Amino acid sequence: MVKDCSTDTVAQAVREYEGVTRKKEIGDMIRSLRIESPDVVASFGEDAAVIRHNAEDALLLAADGIWSKLMEADPFWAGYCAVLVNVHDIAAMGGRPVAMVDILSVTNDRLRDEVTRGMVAASAQFGVPIVGGHLHPNTPYSVVDVAILGTATMDQIIFSDTAEEGDVVVAAIDLDGRVHPSCCFNWDSVTMKPAETVRAQIRVMEDLGKEHLVTAGKDISNPGVIGTLGMLLEVSGKGAVIDLEAIPRPDLSAIDLPFEQWVRMYPGMGFILTVKPENVEEVRRRFADVGITAAAIGEVNGSRRLSVRYLGRETQVFDLDQEGIMRFFTEGGACR
Repeated sequence: MVKDCSTDTVAQAVREYEGVTRKKEIGDMIRSLRIESPDVVASFGEDAAVIRHNAEDALLLAADGIWSKLMEADPFWAGYCAVLVNVHDIAAMGGRPVAMVDILSVTNDRLRDEVTRGMVAASAQFGVPIVGGHLHPNTPYSVVDVAILGTATMDQIIFSDTAEEGDVVVAAIDLDGRVHPSCCFNWDSVTMKPAETVRAQIRVMEDLGKEHLVTAGKDISNPGVIGTLGMLLEVSGKGAVIDLEAIPRPDLSAIDLPFEQWVRMYPGMGFILTVKPENVEEVRRRFADVGITAAAIGEVNGSRRLSVRYLGRETQVFDLDQEGIMRFFTEGGACR
């Protein structure tokens, strides 16, 4: 049982979490940037853009940046995460990461060396090379941004905007980890793992895409498991009710971690998926084989509202019909 938990407390904590609220600027930016192109199959609203390469293959292109507060707290972990989140973006689409470039702005050489040390550690662990980029030395601020290229066949891509009513919501998280000492909202389940383990975990998503075992998916990012699901539902034009008790979690009492903090954390390895009921057990087995706990936590509906349920009580977290997380209101969801 989830101790000291109420649906109202969790819903408010997620709604007001900075990892969620800072996404609200995305919609305005999308409306100012969007340009149609015949070879772009999907773009804004997905974890990676999908660019048609030929009749059967696609290139996946993504970029992500790291909060400056993490750079200041732990530049090594910031550099590591800059690689990690980009590898996840390609994996979440069912693709295979190929290579990365970075843009690094730093206030001093010591910070530069720590950030790049973290980037190299993650690059070697996941087997995705850093092949170039740009450096801004001696800046008044420190920021690292990484862009990544991936590949996939057109028929294996996992989109975010294709969830369907009646699908089961599955959360998959590697629980074998720790609260990172530099950031209480980061769950580190990767730095201590051998390369073969994390690479196998990433490949599960590629296999799920090839075998069409999921209908939609995203990597669990800064908004946490509930916030990330809200983003997926927003672009899919759907809603869901999820059971808080069903969300995979470590022994929270052993690590003195409140449940409402756990659901807002960025997991080192985690995905939120929608799955046809008949495929749920197979999806869970695939993740279990690589040390990831996957569980059915709810069901997709047509309400365009995301609610959480616990001990018979239900509370709405997001009304995606009135105000989305990304404020990204387009007919048919993501740009494709």
